[in-house]
Amino acid sequence: MTAQAMTSLSREALEDAVVDRASIGLAEVISEAALQTRVDRKFLLTPEEFTALSERLGDQFKIMEIDGLRTFRYESVYFDTEDFEQYRAHRQGRRRRYKVRSRTYADTGLSMFEIKTKGLRGATVKHRVEQAPEQAGELSEENREFLDQILASEYGEEAPSLSAVLDSTYTRATFVNPIDGERVTCDVELNYANDEKQIAGPELIVVETKSADGRGVSDRALAELGIREVSMSKYCIGIALLHPQLPANRWSRLLAQRFGTRRGPVSHPPRSRSMVRS
Repeated sequence: MTAQAMTSLSREALEDAVVDRASIGLAEVISEAALQTRVDRKFLLTPEEFTALSERLGDQFKIMEIDGLRTFRYESVYFDTEDFEQYRAHRQGRRRRYKVRSRTYADTGLSMFEIKTKGLRGATVKHRVEQAPEQAGELSEENREFLDQILASEYGEEAPSLSAVLDSTYTRATFVNPIDGERVTCDVELNYANDEKQIAGPELIVVETKSADGRGVSDRALAELGIREVSMSKYCIGIALLHPQLPANRWSRLLAQRFGTRRGPVSHPPRSRSMVRS
């Protein structure tokens, strides 16, 4: 089966899972189910596994719907240093690590500047402010100041010099349990690009559970299906795919088994450049 056909099956499975489920609006998600401090766990599912998961989630999970849409196109721009300092921090599992990105919701035009830090016991804490969509590809002065404040508050550090190093796009649907705030994001059609090349992601569905303690309804359903958590950062996987000369031992097996990518000998990492945007 071709990659294109498999991707179509993934998108079809996603659409089938959300079409008849009760919906929840964005305002309700924000007011009742917006976990800004949470435990995130990632999984890679085939379309068949995803359909089984959807059935096990039951009626308590609703689908986020905005203006009649239940699947949304996401566009993310990630920022890092010239020598990929934050990529290396994630690869080495450092406690004080973070991601800096702009996320634009292509279907609504909303754009956010976000900083994800690691809190106590490995919990992910998201800090974000709204921005104009045209600012997504570069760090504005206001966003630099916001980054300085967050890193000083969280880690007592100064922000390094950052530039855009990765574009990522995908289509997402979000399951929400309004009772306890648990969310399940489901991504298909993942693509990565920089100013030199573009690479398609896995022909699978990237599922991420977001709960207060990492033991939510969705986590238990996945365990019952025998689906194991994967150590995967969409940012780090994208950098590893676009820069095969960078060390990626933490994800080598995942890249080989699920992304069909086998890595050769590692050379010294190159110096990145800001991506060219029209």
